[in-house]
Amino acid sequence: MALAPSANLKNTVSQNGKKYTLALIVVVALFTIWGILGALNDILTNHLKKAFVLEEWQATLVQFAFFMGYFLAAIPAGKLMEKLGYRKGILIGLSLCLLGCVLFIPAAEIRVYGLFLGALLVLAFGCTFLEVAANPYVSVLGDPKFASSRLNLAQGFNALSKMLAAKIGGDIILGGKEISMEQIKLMSSEQFQIFQEEAALSIKGPYFFLIALLFIFLIAVYFTHLPEIQTENELNSNEKPNALKYQHLVLGIIGIFLYVGAQEAIAGKVLSYIEYLNIEGIGVNDRTTLLTIFLGLFMAGRYVGAVLQTKIDASLLLFIYAVCSLILCTCCIFLTEYSALYSLIAIGFFNSIQFPTIFTLALKNLGISTKQGSTYLVMAICGAAIIPMIMAYIIDLSDIKIICYIYVIFYALKGSKVKA
Repeated sequence: MALAPSANLKNTVSQNGKKYTLALIVVVALFTIWGILGALNDILTNHLKKAFVLEEWQATLVQFAFFMGYFLAAIPAGKLMEKLGYRKGILIGLSLCLLGCVLFIPAAEIRVYGLFLGALLVLAFGCTFLEVAANPYVSVLGDPKFASSRLNLAQGFNALSKMLAAKIGGDIILGGKEISMEQIKLMSSEQFQIFQEEAALSIKGPYFFLIALLFIFLIAVYFTHLPEIQTENELNSNEKPNALKYQHLVLGIIGIFLYVGAQEAIAGKVLSYIEYLNIEGIGVNDRTTLLTIFLGLFMAGRYVGAVLQTKIDASLLLFIYAVCSLILCTCCIFLTEYSALYSLIAIGFFNSIQFPTIFTLALKNLGISTKQGSTYLVMAICGAAIIPMIMAYIIDLSDIKIICYIYVIFYALKGSKVKA
Protein backbone atom coordinates (compact mmCIF):
# COMPACT_ATOMS: atom_id res chain seq x y z
CA MET A 1 0.00 0.00 0.00
CA ALA A 2 2.87 2.37 0.79
CA LEU A 3 4.09 2.04 -2.78
CA ALA A 4 0.86 3.35 -4.25
CA PRO A 5 1.86 7.04 -4.32
CA SER A 6 5.05 6.22 -6.24
CA ALA A 7 3.18 3.99 -8.64
CA ASN A 8 0.58 6.67 -9.18
CA LEU A 9 3.33 9.24 -9.71
CA LYS A 10 4.95 7.05 -12.34
CA ASN A 11 1.68 6.59 -14.21
CA THR A 12 0.62 10.22 -14.23
CA VAL A 13 3.70 12.25 -15.12
CA SER A 14 3.20 11.96 -18.86
CA GLN A 15 0.89 13.93 -21.11
CA ASN A 16 0.33 13.30 -24.79
CA GLY A 17 3.25 10.86 -24.74
CA LYS A 18 5.68 13.31 -23.15
CA LYS A 19 7.48 12.45 -19.90
CA TYR A 20 7.77 15.13 -17.25
CA THR A 21 9.40 13.19 -14.41
CA LEU A 22 12.34 15.60 -13.90
CA ALA A 23 10.07 18.64 -14.10
CA LEU A 24 7.72 17.13 -11.53
CA ILE A 25 10.61 16.32 -9.16
CA VAL A 26 11.87 19.91 -9.37
CA VAL A 27 8.43 21.41 -8.81
CA VAL A 28 7.65 19.04 -5.93
CA ALA A 29 10.89 20.22 -4.33
CA LEU A 30 9.43 23.74 -4.41
CA PHE A 31 6.69 22.59 -2.06
CA THR A 32 9.34 21.96 0.60
CA ILE A 33 10.47 25.60 0.40
CA TRP A 34 7.26 27.27 1.52
CA GLY A 35 6.61 24.34 3.86
CA ILE A 36 9.74 25.25 5.83
CA LEU A 37 8.88 28.95 5.78
CA GLY A 38 5.32 28.31 6.93
CA ALA A 39 6.44 26.12 9.83
CA LEU A 40 8.91 28.75 11.04
CA ASN A 41 6.10 31.34 10.96
CA ASP A 42 4.12 29.24 13.44
CA ILE A 43 7.13 29.25 15.80
CA LEU A 44 7.86 32.94 15.21
CA THR A 45 4.35 33.96 16.23
CA ASN A 46 4.78 32.62 19.75
CA HIS A 47 8.49 33.51 19.99
CA LEU A 48 8.18 37.15 18.90
CA LYS A 49 5.13 37.58 21.11
CA LYS A 50 7.39 37.03 24.11
CA ALA A 51 10.46 38.76 22.70
CA PHE A 52 8.51 42.00 22.11
CA VAL A 53 5.83 41.48 24.84
CA LEU A 54 3.03 41.67 22.32
CA GLU A 55 -0.73 41.52 22.70
CA GLU A 56 -2.46 38.59 21.01
CA TRP A 57 -3.59 40.67 18.02
CA GLN A 58 -0.07 42.08 17.60
CA ALA A 59 1.43 38.58 17.55
CA THR A 60 -0.98 37.54 14.78
CA LEU A 61 0.58 40.24 12.58
CA VAL A 62 3.23 37.59 11.75
CA GLN A 63 0.57 35.56 9.96
CA PHE A 64 -1.19 38.69 8.71
CA ALA A 65 1.95 40.08 7.04
CA PHE A 66 2.86 36.73 5.50
CA PHE A 67 -0.54 35.74 4.13
CA MET A 68 -1.61 39.21 3.01
CA GLY A 69 1.45 39.02 0.77
CA TYR A 70 -0.40 36.33 -1.17
CA PHE A 71 -3.33 38.68 -1.75
CA LEU A 72 -1.09 41.54 -2.89
CA ALA A 73 1.23 39.52 -5.11
CA ALA A 74 -1.03 36.87 -6.65
CA ILE A 75 -2.35 38.88 -9.63
CA PRO A 76 1.07 40.40 -10.55
CA ALA A 77 2.58 36.92 -10.22
CA GLY A 78 -0.13 35.42 -12.44
CA LYS A 79 0.30 38.09 -15.13
CA LEU A 80 4.09 37.76 -15.12
CA MET A 81 3.72 33.99 -15.30
CA GLU A 82 1.56 34.30 -18.41
CA LYS A 83 4.19 36.50 -20.10
CA LEU A 84 7.39 34.87 -18.86
CA GLY A 85 6.34 31.25 -18.30
CA TYR A 86 6.59 28.90 -15.34
CA ARG A 87 10.39 28.63 -15.16
CA LYS A 88 11.10 32.38 -14.98
CA GLY A 89 8.23 32.83 -12.54
CA ILE A 90 9.75 30.18 -10.27
CA LEU A 91 13.15 31.89 -10.47
CA ILE A 92 11.57 35.22 -9.47
CA GLY A 93 9.82 33.51 -6.58
CA LEU A 94 13.01 31.87 -5.30
CA SER A 95 14.89 35.19 -5.59
CA LEU A 96 12.24 36.99 -3.52
CA CYS A 97 12.30 34.22 -0.90
CA LEU A 98 16.08 34.55 -0.74
CA LEU A 99 15.82 38.32 -0.28
CA GLY A 100 13.22 37.90 2.47
CA CYS A 101 15.48 35.51 4.39
CA VAL A 102 18.42 37.93 4.03
CA LEU A 103 16.26 40.71 5.54
CA PHE A 104 15.76 38.63 8.69
CA ILE A 105 19.43 39.10 9.60
CA PRO A 106 19.35 42.92 10.04
CA ALA A 107 15.90 42.61 11.63
CA ALA A 108 17.38 40.33 14.30
CA GLU A 109 20.36 42.66 14.79
CA ILE A 110 18.30 45.85 15.10
CA ARG A 111 15.44 44.09 16.98
CA VAL A 112 12.54 46.05 15.48
CA TYR A 113 9.28 44.11 15.15
CA GLY A 114 8.27 46.00 12.02
CA LEU A 115 11.41 44.83 10.19
CA PHE A 116 10.48 41.21 10.89
CA LEU A 117 7.05 41.88 9.41
CA GLY A 118 8.63 43.52 6.35
CA ALA A 119 10.90 40.51 5.81
CA LEU A 120 7.87 38.21 6.09
CA LEU A 121 6.01 40.26 3.48
CA VAL A 122 8.90 39.87 0.99
CA LEU A 123 9.01 36.14 1.77
CA ALA A 124 5.30 35.96 1.08
CA PHE A 125 5.74 37.61 -2.33
CA GLY A 126 8.26 34.91 -3.21
CA CYS A 127 6.05 32.09 -1.95
CA THR A 128 3.16 33.51 -3.96
CA PHE A 129 5.14 33.20 -7.19
CA LEU A 130 6.06 29.63 -6.27
CA GLU A 131 2.46 28.66 -5.46
CA VAL A 132 0.98 30.35 -8.53
CA ALA A 133 3.42 28.30 -10.60
CA ALA A 134 3.63 25.01 -8.74
CA ASN A 135 0.01 24.18 -7.85
CA PRO A 136 -1.46 24.37 -11.38
CA TYR A 137 1.79 22.99 -12.86
CA VAL A 138 1.43 19.79 -10.83
CA SER A 139 -2.29 19.67 -11.67
CA VAL A 140 -1.74 19.70 -15.47
CA LEU A 141 1.52 17.73 -15.48
CA GLY A 142 -0.06 14.38 -16.27
CA ASP A 143 -3.38 12.55 -16.42
CA PRO A 144 -6.22 14.94 -15.36
CA LYS A 145 -7.96 11.98 -13.68
CA PHE A 146 -5.25 11.92 -11.00
CA ALA A 147 -4.76 15.70 -10.65
CA SER A 148 -6.08 15.86 -7.08
CA SER A 149 -4.13 12.80 -5.99
CA ARG A 150 -0.96 14.16 -7.61
CA LEU A 151 -1.30 17.53 -5.89
CA ASN A 152 -1.93 15.87 -2.52
CA LEU A 153 1.19 13.78 -3.07
CA ALA A 154 3.23 16.90 -3.85
CA GLN A 155 1.72 18.74 -0.89
CA GLY A 156 2.78 15.78 1.26
CA PHE A 157 6.40 16.88 0.76
CA ASN A 158 5.33 20.35 1.85
CA ALA A 159 3.97 18.82 5.07
CA LEU A 160 7.13 16.75 5.58
CA SER A 161 9.30 19.86 5.41
CA LYS A 162 6.94 21.63 7.82
CA MET A 163 7.30 18.83 10.33
CA LEU A 164 11.10 18.79 10.17
CA ALA A 165 11.36 22.59 10.24
CA ALA A 166 9.04 22.82 13.25
CA LYS A 167 11.18 20.41 15.25
CA ILE A 168 14.65 21.58 14.21
CA GLY A 169 13.75 25.27 13.97
CA GLY A 170 11.81 25.11 17.23
CA ASP A 171 14.74 23.56 19.08
CA ILE A 172 17.11 26.23 17.74
CA ILE A 173 14.83 29.27 18.14
CA LEU A 174 13.16 28.31 21.41
CA GLY A 175 16.30 26.71 22.82
CA GLY A 176 14.35 24.64 25.33
CA LYS A 177 13.83 27.69 27.54
CA GLU A 178 10.62 27.81 29.55
CA ILE A 179 9.81 31.51 30.04
CA SER A 180 6.25 32.71 30.57
CA MET A 181 4.86 36.16 29.80
CA GLU A 182 4.45 36.71 33.55
CA GLN A 183 8.17 36.07 34.12
CA ILE A 184 9.07 38.44 31.30
CA LYS A 185 6.94 41.22 32.78
CA LEU A 186 8.77 40.84 36.12
CA MET A 187 12.22 41.30 34.54
CA SER A 188 14.26 44.42 35.13
CA SER A 189 15.02 46.61 32.12
CA GLU A 190 18.54 45.16 31.91
CA GLN A 191 17.31 41.57 32.20
CA PHE A 192 14.68 42.17 29.54
CA GLN A 193 17.22 43.74 27.18
CA ILE A 194 19.46 40.68 27.49
CA PHE A 195 16.47 38.34 27.02
CA GLN A 196 15.26 40.25 23.96
CA GLU A 197 18.73 40.26 22.41
CA GLU A 198 19.10 36.49 22.90
CA ALA A 199 15.56 35.86 21.59
CA ALA A 200 16.12 37.92 18.44
CA LEU A 201 19.57 36.50 17.70
CA SER A 202 18.33 32.89 18.07
CA ILE A 203 16.27 33.49 14.93
CA LYS A 204 19.35 34.08 12.76
CA GLY A 205 20.58 30.47 12.61
CA PRO A 206 17.60 28.94 10.75
CA TYR A 207 17.50 31.85 8.29
CA PHE A 208 21.22 31.58 7.51
CA PHE A 209 20.50 27.94 6.64
CA LEU A 210 17.55 28.97 4.45
CA ILE A 211 19.70 31.55 2.62
CA ALA A 212 22.18 28.82 1.67
CA LEU A 213 19.40 26.36 0.73
CA LEU A 214 17.55 28.88 -1.44
CA PHE A 215 20.74 29.97 -3.20
CA ILE A 216 21.60 26.36 -4.09
CA PHE A 217 18.05 25.68 -5.28
CA LEU A 218 17.96 28.89 -7.32
CA ILE A 219 21.11 27.80 -9.18
CA ALA A 220 19.71 24.29 -9.69
CA VAL A 221 16.43 25.57 -11.19
CA TYR A 222 18.31 28.03 -13.40
CA PHE A 223 20.16 25.16 -15.06
CA THR A 224 17.13 22.83 -15.23
CA HIS A 225 14.81 22.66 -18.23
CA LEU A 226 11.19 23.07 -17.16
CA PRO A 227 8.77 22.61 -20.08
CA GLU A 228 5.92 25.07 -20.53
CA ILE A 229 2.75 23.02 -20.27
CA GLN A 230 -0.35 24.20 -22.11
CA THR A 231 -3.70 22.51 -22.35
CA GLU A 232 -5.21 21.72 -25.74
CA ASN A 233 -7.80 24.46 -25.13
CA GLU A 234 -5.05 27.04 -24.54
CA LEU A 235 -3.29 26.08 -27.76
CA ASN A 236 -6.39 26.10 -29.98
CA SER A 237 -8.45 28.99 -28.62
CA ASN A 238 -8.36 32.74 -29.20
CA GLU A 239 -10.92 33.29 -26.46
CA LYS A 240 -9.88 35.42 -23.48
CA PRO A 241 -9.81 33.72 -20.06
CA ASN A 242 -12.84 34.44 -17.85
CA ALA A 243 -12.44 32.23 -14.80
CA LEU A 244 -15.09 33.92 -12.65
CA LYS A 245 -17.90 32.73 -14.92
CA TYR A 246 -17.45 29.25 -13.41
CA GLN A 247 -19.57 28.86 -10.29
CA HIS A 248 -17.55 25.97 -8.87
CA LEU A 249 -14.40 28.14 -9.05
CA VAL A 250 -16.03 31.11 -7.30
CA LEU A 251 -17.30 28.83 -4.53
CA GLY A 252 -13.85 27.22 -4.41
CA ILE A 253 -12.23 30.64 -3.88
CA ILE A 254 -14.50 31.16 -0.86
CA GLY A 255 -13.66 27.64 0.28
CA ILE A 256 -9.91 28.27 0.11
CA PHE A 257 -10.32 31.59 1.97
CA LEU A 258 -12.28 30.00 4.82
CA TYR A 259 -10.32 26.76 5.00
CA VAL A 260 -6.81 28.27 5.13
CA GLY A 261 -8.13 30.74 7.71
CA ALA A 262 -9.23 27.86 9.91
CA GLN A 263 -6.04 25.89 9.22
CA GLU A 264 -3.70 28.72 10.19
CA ALA A 265 -5.86 29.76 13.14
CA ILE A 266 -5.20 26.26 14.47
CA ALA A 267 -1.63 25.56 13.28
CA GLY A 268 -0.39 29.01 14.30
CA LYS A 269 -1.77 28.57 17.81
CA VAL A 270 -0.73 24.99 18.60
CA LEU A 271 2.09 26.10 20.91
CA SER A 272 0.09 28.80 22.69
CA TYR A 273 -3.01 26.58 22.96
CA ILE A 274 -1.03 23.78 24.61
CA GLU A 275 0.47 26.39 26.96
CA TYR A 276 -3.06 27.66 27.67
CA LEU A 277 -4.24 24.14 28.60
CA ASN A 278 -1.54 24.21 31.29
CA ILE A 279 -1.28 20.44 31.59
CA GLU A 280 1.12 19.46 34.33
CA GLY A 281 4.39 17.97 33.07
CA ILE A 282 4.23 19.44 29.53
CA GLY A 283 7.13 21.88 29.11
CA VAL A 284 8.45 23.92 26.19
CA ASN A 285 10.31 20.97 24.60
CA ASP A 286 7.18 18.83 24.89
CA ARG A 287 5.11 21.53 23.18
CA THR A 288 7.57 21.66 20.27
CA THR A 289 7.39 17.86 20.02
CA LEU A 290 3.58 17.99 20.01
CA LEU A 291 3.67 20.59 17.22
CA THR A 292 5.95 18.22 15.29
CA ILE A 293 3.45 15.37 15.83
CA PHE A 294 0.62 17.66 14.67
CA LEU A 295 2.53 18.41 11.45
CA GLY A 296 3.54 14.75 11.10
CA LEU A 297 -0.12 13.77 11.10
CA PHE A 298 -0.74 16.57 8.59
CA MET A 299 1.87 14.96 6.33
CA ALA A 300 0.49 11.45 6.86
CA GLY A 301 -3.01 12.63 6.03
CA ARG A 302 -1.84 13.94 2.66
CA TYR A 303 -0.07 10.73 1.71
CA VAL A 304 -3.06 8.66 2.81
CA GLY A 305 -5.31 11.04 0.89
CA ALA A 306 -3.16 10.75 -2.24
CA VAL A 307 -3.66 6.97 -2.15
CA LEU A 308 -7.36 7.09 -1.31
CA GLN A 309 -8.11 9.57 -4.10
CA THR A 310 -7.02 7.00 -6.65
CA LYS A 311 -9.93 4.86 -5.37
CA ILE A 312 -12.44 7.33 -3.91
CA ASP A 313 -13.99 10.42 -5.48
CA ALA A 314 -12.07 13.53 -4.35
CA SER A 315 -15.20 15.43 -3.28
CA LEU A 316 -16.38 12.49 -1.13
CA LEU A 317 -13.01 12.24 0.61
CA LEU A 318 -13.01 16.01 1.16
CA PHE A 319 -16.43 15.68 2.81
CA ILE A 320 -15.21 12.93 5.16
CA TYR A 321 -12.07 14.83 6.20
CA ALA A 322 -13.98 18.10 6.73
CA VAL A 323 -16.61 16.41 8.92
CA CYS A 324 -13.86 14.89 11.09
CA SER A 325 -12.14 18.29 11.39
CA LEU A 326 -15.44 19.86 12.42
CA ILE A 327 -16.01 17.28 15.17
CA LEU A 328 -12.47 17.59 16.52
CA CYS A 329 -12.58 21.39 16.42
CA THR A 330 -15.78 21.30 18.48
CA CYS A 331 -14.05 19.01 20.99
CA CYS A 332 -11.20 21.53 21.36
CA ILE A 333 -13.72 24.20 22.32
CA PHE A 334 -15.72 22.22 24.87
CA LEU A 335 -13.23 19.70 26.31
CA THR A 336 -10.25 20.27 28.61
CA GLU A 337 -6.74 18.96 29.31
CA TYR A 338 -5.73 15.76 27.48
CA SER A 339 -9.07 15.32 25.69
CA ALA A 340 -8.72 18.78 24.16
CA LEU A 341 -5.03 18.20 23.47
CA TYR A 342 -5.58 14.91 21.60
CA SER A 343 -8.42 16.49 19.60
CA LEU A 344 -6.16 19.37 18.59
CA ILE A 345 -3.32 17.09 17.47
CA ALA A 346 -5.71 14.86 15.49
CA ILE A 347 -7.01 17.85 13.50
CA GLY A 348 -3.63 17.88 11.74
CA PHE A 349 -4.43 14.62 9.96
CA PHE A 350 -7.87 15.68 8.73
CA ASN A 351 -6.83 19.20 7.71
CA SER A 352 -4.27 17.69 5.37
CA ILE A 353 -6.03 17.15 2.05
CA GLN A 354 -8.51 20.00 2.18
CA PHE A 355 -6.46 22.76 0.52
CA PRO A 356 -5.09 20.74 -2.44
CA THR A 357 -8.43 18.98 -2.96
CA ILE A 358 -10.47 22.21 -3.01
CA PHE A 359 -7.80 23.68 -5.31
CA THR A 360 -8.01 20.92 -7.92
CA LEU A 361 -11.81 20.64 -7.75
CA ALA A 362 -12.09 24.40 -8.31
CA LEU A 363 -9.79 24.25 -11.38
CA LYS A 364 -11.66 21.35 -12.97
CA ASN A 365 -12.76 21.97 -16.59
CA LEU A 366 -11.61 25.61 -16.63
CA GLY A 367 -9.73 25.17 -19.94
CA ILE A 368 -8.04 28.42 -21.00
CA SER A 369 -9.04 30.00 -17.67
CA THR A 370 -6.99 27.53 -15.59
CA LYS A 371 -4.04 29.86 -14.93
CA GLN A 372 -6.34 32.77 -14.13
CA GLY A 373 -8.40 30.60 -11.81
CA SER A 374 -5.23 29.45 -10.05
CA THR A 375 -4.26 33.08 -9.44
CA TYR A 376 -7.60 33.82 -7.77
CA LEU A 377 -7.32 30.70 -5.62
CA VAL A 378 -3.83 31.72 -4.45
CA MET A 379 -5.17 35.20 -3.62
CA ALA A 380 -7.75 33.54 -1.38
CA ILE A 381 -4.93 32.26 0.84
CA CYS A 382 -5.17 35.70 2.49
CA GLY A 383 -7.93 34.10 4.58
CA ALA A 384 -5.03 32.85 6.72
CA ALA A 385 -4.24 36.50 7.49
CA ILE A 386 -7.75 37.77 8.12
CA ILE A 387 -9.54 35.00 10.06
CA PRO A 388 -6.85 34.54 12.78
CA MET A 389 -6.79 38.34 13.19
CA ILE A 390 -10.58 38.42 13.67
CA MET A 391 -10.26 35.64 16.25
CA ALA A 392 -7.51 37.53 18.09
CA TYR A 393 -9.68 40.64 18.31
CA ILE A 394 -12.95 38.89 19.19
CA ILE A 395 -12.22 35.82 21.28
CA ASP A 396 -15.93 35.03 21.60
CA LEU A 397 -15.93 34.25 17.88
CA SER A 398 -13.15 31.66 18.22
CA ASP A 399 -15.62 29.03 17.05
CA ILE A 400 -15.62 30.77 13.64
CA LYS A 401 -13.42 27.81 12.63
CA ILE A 402 -16.54 25.65 12.87
CA ILE A 403 -18.27 27.88 10.30
CA CYS A 404 -15.26 27.48 8.00
CA TYR A 405 -15.44 23.67 8.15
CA ILE A 406 -19.20 23.69 7.61
CA TYR A 407 -18.60 25.62 4.38
CA VAL A 408 -15.97 23.09 3.24
CA ILE A 409 -18.54 20.33 3.83
CA PHE A 410 -21.01 22.26 1.65
CA TYR A 411 -18.39 22.67 -1.07
CA ALA A 412 -17.56 18.97 -1.03
CA LEU A 413 -21.22 17.98 -1.31
CA LYS A 414 -22.52 20.57 -3.75
CA GLY A 415 -20.33 23.59 -4.47
CA SER A 416 -17.62 21.65 -6.30
CA LYS A 417 -20.00 20.23 -8.89
CA VAL A 418 -19.23 21.54 -12.37
CA LYS A 419 -22.25 23.12 -14.02
CA ALA A 420 -22.93 21.86 -17.54
